[in-house]
Amino acid sequence: MEKKAYKFVVLTNAVEGRDGEFNDWYSGTHVPDVLAVPGIVKAERFELANVQRSTLPLPYRYLAIYEIETDDLKSVSDEIGKRAGTDAMVLSSAMAQEKLAAIFKPL
Repeated sequence: MEKKAYKFVVLTNAVEGRDGEFNDWYSGTHVPDVLAVPGIVKAERFELANVQRSTLPLPYRYLAIYEIETDDLKSVSDEIGKRAGTDAMVLSSAMAQEKLAAIFKPL
């Protein structure tokens, strides 16, 4: 079976006043932990820009986009879930609880 490419998009926030700690953990610990999951091959992080087309308050400040290459997407997704919150993927108390995570496939 041929491997397919997917994008795993995660929108998050830091706990109020803990952005520095959050970003240090996310870039230095969390991204490498996620990249250790078989099938995840790339990660990029972004911060919300000051200029937006919408004047509405946007609910998330940080964006991570992970690239997945796999012929078994469910196994990659399941593995992320198995590792999250363990020594293999330590979660930080500097990350706000609310987040949005979704996997997209190409059109």
